[in-house]
Amino acid sequence: MNSPQNCKILVTGAAGFIGFHLCQQLLDSGCNIIGIDSINSYYSTKLKEDRLKELNQHTQFRFIKLDICDKPKLDQLFKDEQFDYVFNLAAQAGVRYSIEQPYKYIDSNLIGFINILEACRHFPVKHLIYASSSSVYGNSENIPFSTEESCNEPVSLYAATKKSNEMMAHSYAHLYKIPVTGLRFFTVYGPYGRPDMAYFSFTNKIVNNEPIQVYNNGDLMRDFTYVDDIVQAIEKLIDLPFDTPEEKEKPYRIFNIGNNRPVKLMDFITTLEKHLGMAAIKDYRPMQNGDVYQTYADISDLEQRIGFKPSTSINEGLKKFIDWYKHYYHITIK
Repeated sequence: MNSPQNCKILVTGAAGFIGFHLCQQLLDSGCNIIGIDSINSYYSTKLKEDRLKELNQHTQFRFIKLDICDKPKLDQLFKDEQFDYVFNLAAQAGVRYSIEQPYKYIDSNLIGFINILEACRHFPVKHLIYASSSSVYGNSENIPFSTEESCNEPVSLYAATKKSNEMMAHSYAHLYKIPVTGLRFFTVYGPYGRPDMAYFSFTNKIVNNEPIQVYNNGDLMRDFTYVDDIVQAIEKLIDLPFDTPEEKEKPYRIFNIGNNRPVKLMDFITTLEKHLGMAAIKDYRPMQNGDVYQTYADISDLEQRIGFKPSTSINEGLKKFIDWYKHYYHITIK
């Protein structure tokens, strides 16, 4: 990355899981970062505040509480700061929650995202990198999932909003030549993670001797990807040239960013039990609406372009998460 000390970066969703880790990675590289977040109450605001405490230890980090749905304030921020790079990780997350609270997804994931695109249009940036999701593949039977797929059959509103983001970003790259990269994340996990994610909620319940809900009898496959692998790859994308023939004509691209090694849900639970030293009480349930049977990332494009090769095994990654969990919650397991 060229002269990181001299460029200005905006990270939206900076108090979120991936946003927090990305900020840490970029700050360690000497970047100047402004982080924004609405600090909504979808999950523990204390966890978000504790992430920000870590980031605020860096002199090159500044936090502003701001919702990307607030267009006037967002535009003013872009006008005042003249960002070089923007990472849009702010979104309403969660597949199942989108069934209960659909309008939260429309506000944050659609209105918020068009506000980001418009700001990048009127206050030009060198590169906009935004978060999409593996959920756009739905129940595709084409394994591994390839970015060449049309992905026109989302099975949740969350997935539909993420697919919409991709189409919106594509149109802005085409119309206004904004350099845009979309990233389809595959089940990211690790320390300071999201409590609504299965690995985190499973851990909470195992520790408290509560049953864990295992959907589809545990017959699910997920391409679990450790967060450090993710953010190291994102950093390498910042200055990746738009130099393919298609990209020269239209500065838009989409990448899968996953582990490329799906794990059976039951194997995942067994690994959690091992590192906790406790057995889970399992409550087997049928398949949930909006869930998909498996996720499996084809990462060949990312491997060719930036040498992306995830190095963290599920065993190593879950051990790091459990070590953090015990420390953060002051838990001693006999």
